Amino acid sequence: MIATLGSKEGLANLAMAITAPGDVILAPNPSYPIHPYGFMIAGGTLRHIPALHGGRFDPGAYMEALDRAVRHSVPAPVAMVVNFPSNPTAQVCDLAFYAELIAFAKKHHLWVLSDLAYAEIWFDGHPPPSILQVPGARDVAVEFTSLSKTFSMPGWRMGFAVGNTRLIEALARIKSYLDYGAFTPVQVAAAAALNGPEDCIGEIRDIYRARRDVLVEAMGRAGWTIPAPPATMFAWAPVPAPFDRLGSMEFAKILLSEAEVAVSPGVGFGEYGEGFVRLGLVENEHRIRQAARNIRKVLGRADEILARYGQAGDMNGGRR
Repeated sequence: MIATLGSKEGLANLAMAITAPGDVILAPNPSYPIHPYGFMIAGGTLRHIPALHGGRFDPGAYMEALDRAVRHSVPAPVAMVVNFPSNPTAQVCDLAFYAELIAFAKKHHLWVLSDLAYAEIWFDGHPPPSILQVPGARDVAVEFTSLSKTFSMPGWRMGFAVGNTRLIEALARIKSYLDYGAFTPVQVAAAAALNGPEDCIGEIRDIYRARRDVLVEAMGRAGWTIPAPPATMFAWAPVPAPFDRLGSMEFAKILLSEAEVAVSPGVGFGEYGEGFVRLGLVENEHRIRQAARNIRKVLGRADEILARYGQAGDMNGGRR
């Protein structure tokens, strides 16, 4: 195990440690930006694996996409990234998928980097599994997690990585050149949190669950159907008609200017995220209801807004 400055830093530095210029990496799309960009910064070449099929995670379709990517990549890929529960899509997987993934990685001589940062924020069914629960996973896999979400301490920048000895040693070596580790009092506080009572974890989870339920219900009444996320502090929602033809970036701009509500356009997480936006469960229930009321007004004035939007586009030579 090695302590990291949150899971993000660990992923980025391990990418630097194991990637040579031109190496091919398999990364989900849409995904949290550091998953592909950590390797791109290190000089790697990305093969993007569609993370969703019909707006949801489909294990069979995902494995088929991985297989196609490996068969059609030259040179052969050296590593893949997985992230469940997922940011931005909030999708989850089961242990059977991880078992299939580890078998695939061993067959094709791939390292597996698993981001488990949202493992403690789940709402339905059973807790999300760790890839290291699969027998033999440590032969090829390393997993990152963070205290940022579990204990609501994102600014503290504290996380850790566990798994394959060779990968952990590579990360430790590159970190020895780049940083001296997290501030010692932060590490002491992290140890106290990990070894202390877990009541606060359940309380944090309940807060996000309540916000999720209010979001889904309030937006539904406003005319925007949002699938209930099974985990994470995010919801992944299709751009509602009739704004869907504009794309996620333009819809996000309209919500910001017309409803004073900020969402993240799906295309910002990769081209396969187009047509969706990510909503954060970062405001209290009152504020979520207020946002829903504002969005309801926007949806009710869609024709007027789109007409005005079209005129603005014409005035700019069609550029938007």
